[in-house]
Amino acid sequence: MLVVKLKKKRKKEEANLQKRKLKVIISGGGTGGHIFPAVAIAQSLMKMNPENEILFVGANGRMEMEKVPAAGFNIVGLNIAGFQRRLTFSNVLLPFKIIGSLLKARSIVKTFRPDVAVGVGGYASGPMLFAATWLKIPSLIQEQNSFAGVTNRILSKRVNRICVAYEGMEQYFPKNKIRLTGNPVRADLQYLKTKREEAFNYFGLDPEKSVVLVIGGSLGARTINLAMAEGLDRFTKEDIQIVWQTGKSGFAIANEKTSGKSNQGVRVFEFIQRMDLAYAVADVVVSRAGASSVSELALAEKAAILVPSPNVAEDHQTKNAMALVRKEAAWLVSDRDAASQLVDKTISLIKNQHSKQLLSNKIAAMALPGAAGIIAEEVYQLAGS
Repeated sequence: MLVVKLKKKRKKEEANLQKRKLKVIISGGGTGGHIFPAVAIAQSLMKMNPENEILFVGANGRMEMEKVPAAGFNIVGLNIAGFQRRLTFSNVLLPFKIIGSLLKARSIVKTFRPDVAVGVGGYASGPMLFAATWLKIPSLIQEQNSFAGVTNRILSKRVNRICVAYEGMEQYFPKNKIRLTGNPVRADLQYLKTKREEAFNYFGLDPEKSVVLVIGGSLGARTINLAMAEGLDRFTKEDIQIVWQTGKSGFAIANEKTSGKSNQGVRVFEFIQRMDLAYAVADVVVSRAGASSVSELALAEKAAILVPSPNVAEDHQTKNAMALVRKEAAWLVSDRDAASQLVDKTISLIKNQHSKQLLSNKIAAMALPGAAGIIAEEVYQLAGS
């Protein structure tokens, strides 16, 4: 009887905790792979209590300064940047930027007085979480990749909780702080099969023909864009339709290459607003291997060919891709081989129903849905502690 009463009391306490108003700082950004998960966490927190106050902290000049306000949240910027591999004057200024960002981050924490601080990766995340932990604010890292970067490994000793998307992350972080939550993805990626008819109408494509979705990430991918541009005629000859997100830098060339091919089922976009419909229409996806992209592919249950970017810290995209390849959940084409192999492999996969289904089944088994809500619950637990 006593046990039952204690359980009821615990449930009541948890319910009250969920209703409590919180002030939360979410820091990071740089690419859509960091921004979209951060926004998803914020949206889950607002569902738990619409009176919660969320403040984003990003890096001035990066895309979060535009995307976060567009999602309805306030953001302040730090004058922080990354280390450049080439010799450049900005590297000389970097120590001063770091010190300035730490001081501003400390000021933000003392002014906003958050209950919890969350870091999602990106330039602003490091200074912000250093400042928050310095001032004894309960803090959480959301590590999206299968290989942890140096900054998060250092921060792991200071923060209270580390939410990860892959198993085996205890090789980088203290085991007692790790929670396997998955990566937050767009909520509209659920129930894609019910959107297929809408998706074909939206893109103006033929539902009787196969579709390849090409996405190089929110900023595009030069190698993928060049390979696709050179292989366009081969796709159209095979009656394969294409939905292609080029990014800002690749749009002009791709638009020129695809001129006059709209009646052949080629659709080119600088940025696709309705990614749920893009996934719904796709039979095969060609993508970079950023953490968010991989998580979206798993939730969407899509057969994919991954082309990891070589221009990221510690080559973590290759490690993300290999985590899938080892489980037969994706195919991989290296960036240096994309020009010679990507089109051939894409056509081969889209014509092989058995391989498509196998990849779809395997990657679906790796999906961890509801990550944003789980991480939001972790935030509430930290606030309660």
